[in-house]
Amino acid sequence: MHVDLLTIYLLLIGTLLASAGMTLWEHRTHPRRSKALRILASGYATLALGCALVLVRTRLPGAAGAALSNLVIMTGYLRVLHGVATLNGRQYRASSIALLAVLALTWATWGARHTETMWFYVSALPIALASAMTSRELLRGDGMKGVQSRYVAAIVTGIHALFYAFRALILPWLANRYGQDFVAAVGKITMYEGVLYSVVLPMAILRLMREETHGQLVLESQTDYLTRLGNRRWFFEEGERVIGRDTAHRPVSLLAFDLDHFKTINDRYGHQTGDEVLKSFADIVRSAVGADAVLARIGGEEFAALLPGHDRSRARAVGEAIARRFAQSAAHRSNGVAIQATVSIGLAQHGHEASTLADLLAAADAALYNAKSLGGNRLESQSL
Repeated sequence: MHVDLLTIYLLLIGTLLASAGMTLWEHRTHPRRSKALRILASGYATLALGCALVLVRTRLPGAAGAALSNLVIMTGYLRVLHGVATLNGRQYRASSIALLAVLALTWATWGARHTETMWFYVSALPIALASAMTSRELLRGDGMKGVQSRYVAAIVTGIHALFYAFRALILPWLANRYGQDFVAAVGKITMYEGVLYSVVLPMAILRLMREETHGQLVLESQTDYLTRLGNRRWFFEEGERVIGRDTAHRPVSLLAFDLDHFKTINDRYGHQTGDEVLKSFADIVRSAVGADAVLARIGGEEFAALLPGHDRSRARAVGEAIARRFAQSAAHRSNGVAIQATVSIGLAQHGHEASTLADLLAAADAALYNAKSLGGNRLESQSL
C-alpha cells in the first residue's frame, strides 16, 4: 500500500500531539516528576509544531521557511533532552541556547545559498547530537529507576541519533552515487522512523514513571513512617532471604533493641519529644550497623538489626557502641532539659537451635528481657 509523504507527516504530527497530551495528563499523578513531564510534553508539542511548519515551509520566501521549521524542530528535541535531564536533576539550558544560536547563524549565513544541502544534511547533525545526549542521560539514569523501560527509551533515542548522524555524514556521499531519488527514499524512511520515535519514546518514559511510582509505593509499604527504617513486615521478608542466603557461608547475628522507660518519656515530655528520641536512636543505629544490615522498627520502641557477616564478638561490639552513643546523645533534650534515654539490647547468633528468623528473634528477645531485668542500658547475649 502506497502512503504519500503528506499522510506520514500528518500521522507524525498526530502521534506527537497525542504523546504531548498523555504526558501532560500524567504529570498530575507523578508530583515528584511533574516538572520533567511538563517539559517533555512541551517538547513533543514543539516537535509537532515544527513538523506542521515543514508542510508550509515553501510558502515563505527563500530559506526562511526551512530555517524556521528546522529551528522549531530542534527546539523540540532540546526540550526533550532538557526533560530527560531534569529526571536526573540536571539541565542543558546554556548548551541548548548555544546550539540553537549556532544553527540559526548557519542558516543565516550559509543556508540561503545552500538550502537543500542545509535541509537534508547539515541540519540533521544537531538533531543527532541532541538525541545522543538524550540517550546518554537515559543510560546514566542517576535519578531514575525502572531499568527495562529506561533502556528501551535509551535504545530508541540512540537509534534516532544514529539515523540522523547517517543523514548528516554518510547520506551526502550516497546521494552523489545514487542520485536524488535515493535521498527522497531516505527522507520517507526518516518519516517512518520519526513516527516510531514519537510513539515509543513517550510510552517508554511514561512506563518508567509508572514503574518508579509503583516502586515508591512498595517502598513506602515497607518503611516505618517516623524513623524511615524498614517496618516489621519488611524485616521478616528481607531477613528470611538473608538467612537463607548467608548462614551457610558466614555468621549472622541479630540485635534486638528496646528503649528503656520509653512510656515515661512520652508521659512526661509528650509524644513529640518521644518521636524525636525514636528518630535519634534510628539515626545512631543506622550509622553503626553498616549498609548490609537488615534494620527495622518492629514495634513502638522496639527495633531489630540482622547483621550478616557478624559473629558474636563483632555484633557485641556494634551493640555496645550503639548503647554508649545513645546514652550520651545530646539530642535528648526538651525545652532545654536533658532527658535520660537509654536502650537495652539482646544479642543472638544464628546456629543449630535457631534455623529461622523467628527463632533467632525469639532468642534475642530473651536476652533483651534479661538485660532489662538487670537494670537496662546494657547488652546481654543468648547462646544458641
